This record gives sequence, structure tokens and C-alpha cells, in this order.
Amino acid sequence: MCPVLPGPPTSGDPTAVTDAHTGPVPSASDEPLTPQHEARAFEPLWQRLLGQLVSSQRAWLDGSRPYAIHRDMNLVVIAVGNEFFRQQIEQRLRPTLEQELSLLTGFDSRLAVTVDPDFLAELPPLEAERDLGPAVAADVDSSTQTHDDRSTGASVDMSLNDRIARRDIDEPASDPTAPTTTGSAASSAPSGDADSSLNPKYSFDTFVIGSSNRFAHAAAIAVAEAPGRAYNPLLIYGDSGLGKTHLLHAVGHYVRSMYASMRVRYVSSEEFTNEFINSIRDNDRNDRFKRRYRDVDVLLIDDIQFLEGKIQTQEEFFHTFNALHNAGKQIVITSDRPPKRLEALEDRLRSRFEWGLTTDVQPPDLETRIAILRKKAAQERLDVPADVLEFIASKIATNIRELEGALIRVTAFANLNRQRVDATLAEIVLKDVIPTTGEVEVTPGLILAQTAAFFDVSIDDLCSGSRNRALVNARQIGMYLCRELTGLSLPKIGQHFGNRDHSTVLYAERKIREALAEKPTTYNQVAELTTRIRQAARSS
Repeated sequence: MCPVLPGPPTSGDPTAVTDAHTGPVPSASDEPLTPQHEARAFEPLWQRLLGQLVSSQRAWLDGSRPYAIHRDMNLVVIAVGNEFFRQQIEQRLRPTLEQELSLLTGFDSRLAVTVDPDFLAELPPLEAERDLGPAVAADVDSSTQTHDDRSTGASVDMSLNDRIARRDIDEPASDPTAPTTTGSAASSAPSGDADSSLNPKYSFDTFVIGSSNRFAHAAAIAVAEAPGRAYNPLLIYGDSGLGKTHLLHAVGHYVRSMYASMRVRYVSSEEFTNEFINSIRDNDRNDRFKRRYRDVDVLLIDDIQFLEGKIQTQEEFFHTFNALHNAGKQIVITSDRPPKRLEALEDRLRSRFEWGLTTDVQPPDLETRIAILRKKAAQERLDVPADVLEFIASKIATNIRELEGALIRVTAFANLNRQRVDATLAEIVLKDVIPTTGEVEVTPGLILAQTAAFFDVSIDDLCSGSRNRALVNARQIGMYLCRELTGLSLPKIGQHFGNRDHSTVLYAERKIREALAEKPTTYNQVAELTTRIRQAARSS
């Protein structure tokens, strides 16, 4: 399609740009020509972009609209009804939206969000009432703003300059949580809360308890009921995909529900590192970074092993730990190893991790795996016979993520091919997923090589910053398979794919997982590539 943003002129008018869906777009010589005029012509493409998003992402954009198009900068400005939604879209969705926008237009497009003073008055009454809420801006801690304010040039309407914030991006890097559809967005978290990034699916109610995780679950409950008084710090360790992050989020949700005034902050150690680096780069004279992590009641930090080898970041976390612990604030940490095996962490940090309680999570036993699959099927509203759940649980024993992925794969295949889910079908679909005795371990290097060969690209292409649609798809499938076939954490996978951050990998995993259930082409690509990777692992 011809892009809405700057593109080659049409044959009829050397200054005109045509869009396949909207017809001619006014040229620079047309009168009157305003950014708002062009925004109206952009509306159909905006609707196409929304169609590429998952429902939880679209919920944040419900009622948004194109506001202005600035062609000379490939900049699209959208309008929303209040400051809370502007901040949430900027923080959670802008990288994703810019990614999809660039794919649709063929240009390296940028997006900004503004609050239109007249926006609410133009909405239907129900929409306006929903967006008006009690002090929604209070939900967003000003210290969470991480984007850079950059000049947009003299050609931009000056009234927008104070509102437009842009940052250069690599790929989608968001983990959005849908806002509630009743009341204000602030209703999902107390106004005193420090963080709104907890995954709503990860609660104690959705956690399946078994002998492999019972003690860790009990410790997490105890900490959530009495923050700062029981087991401080609490460190939960274990292999990837066994529920550590689930427990971390569950603690946050429980504290929120029990203690409305307590400030909870969840962060991965990778995000902590990146924010610390940014604070140094930006010469953080006001100590916003320190306040962000020390002015909380509960700090939840995921994958602490990512701090290994990062001396300055360890130094900062050491002082953050001391400040919180001395103030009686709760710290909960997850790791892939016990403290004694985190050799590249400073001794003083490792010793502090052992001040409280250290507990592990192990691979679930058969009964727990069946219960996990049963709960997953109920959550996703999947009709799966008990014998199929037992078959899957009996074949995949070490990783909950891989276990749930196998269930989704079987049901997606049945749905796409309009077949009944039974044990025979499950065995056929999972023949290349089920581990075999003595099977060689699948490595990220092997996945990169096979993915590159399958899509006829180079490994350098997969690790590059290119946004070519086919290349992005190949890269996301490779990341998804790393999550499915290896025990690597999100940050480790990101390192193998050009040092991308963990949220980019998480976005890729979710996008491909959803595509498996909707797009036969994606399903066939993943199935064939999985077969090739398994065969290459066995023959190596």
C-alpha cells in the first residue's frame, strides 16, 4: 500500500500522496492544509493499526483518535481524553504503536500523545463519564516518566511542544495491562501506590500449589500479610518457568488489596539497571531515581542475577537495599540460583540476601502439572478432555511455561483445523515438542541458526534493528522458540537477539502465542521450525 506519511507522488499530481484506503491525501499545496486535516484522512489506517493489537492494548486506546500528522517528521499525534491515559500510553504502548505504524506505512514513523481540551466534550456521554475519574493523574508517580523531551522542530504547532515526548526505539517493549472498563482507571490501584505494572493474571488465586512450591507460596503469603515484619528479605530461586515471577506479582497484588496506603513497586533487575544508567546519563540532580526505589513500602525485584558483573548498579542496589531494610520496608527478590551461587555478585549483597528467608521452587510433580493445565484451560475457556491434560502433563515435566505452551499449541491446532481435541491429536501435534530420552539440549545459538536458515536471512539480520515486516516476524518467532525450548530468562534471550531488553522478548512471545491460535501460516512456521531445531539438536 502507499503510505499516508511522506511517499512518492502520484502520476496525476506531482505533489499528491495517495493512500489505498482513504484516497488522495491533501498535498502541501492544497488549501487549507492543516495537520488536523491530514489526521482525518489517516483515520482508516489508524483503525487498521488498532486491529493489529491485542485486546488489552486496545483497551488503553478506546476513544483515542488521530489528532495531527506532521509529514516532515513522520510524526503522528493522537489525542486522548485525560492526562492519565496519555501517560499510560506513552509508558506502555508507544514503542508497540510506533512499531506497527512503521510496518503499515513503510517509514520509520514516530508517535506522540496529547490531551485535547475539547476531546471529552466530543465523546458520547457514556465515554466521557468513563474517562472522568477522581484524580486519575495521582495514580501515576511522576518519577515513572522515563522518556526524553526533545525538540520537534519549528514546523510543529507550538501548543503541542510541551506535550510531545519522543524516544528512539528498537522494537515493541511493553507489557500493558488493560484498564478497568467501569469507573476511572484509578480504581485498579490505590492512589498512594507506586507502581501499576503488576500482571493481573498473576495472583495467589491463580497460583497452583503443589509439593514443589508449597513452602515458597506460604512464605510469599506471610510476607504479603505482614510486609517488613516476616522474612525480610524473601528470596525465591529456581529455574526459569516455574512460577517465581507469578509469586512476586501475587505479593504485590495482595499487599495492594490489604494495605491501601502502601506503595508497591515491581521491577526487573534489567529495568533497574537501565533506569540507573539513564539517571547517570541525565545527571539526576534531584535524586528521582533514588526516591523512586527508596520511597516505597514493598520492593519486588525480578531476576536479580542480571546484576552480576554490573559493579556500579550493584553499588546502587546495595544502598537501596540498606535504606529499605533499615526503614523496615519489605524486599522480595527472585533469582535463578541461591545466593551462594551468584558468584559474580558482591559478597556484601549475597550476605544480605541471606538475612531473611531463602526458598526454592522445583519442577512440579504430575498431579500439580495436571492441576496447572486444568486451571489454564479454565482461564482460557478451552474445552480439553481430562485424558488430554494427563497426556500433556505426563510428557512435559520440567517447565510450566512449556507445559502451558503445549496445551495452547494442541488447542490452536484443533481450532485452526476444526478437529476435536483428543489424546491422539495431542500426540501428533506434540511429537516434536515432547522431550526424548537423551535428547541434546537446545541452545539459543542453534535456534538463531535454524531460524535464519528457515526464513532465508542471516543471524546478523535477526540481531539487527531492522523493522522489515518479514524480518520482525522471523525475529519474534525465534524469541518465542527460545522461550519454549530453552530455560533462558527474558533478559538472556534478549542478549542473544542483539541485546534487546526483556520486555521486547515478552512482547514477541505474546504476539506469536496469540498468532498461533489465529493464523495458520504462523502455526505452520512454528511447527516446522520446531521440528528442524529438534532434529538439528539430535544430530549435533
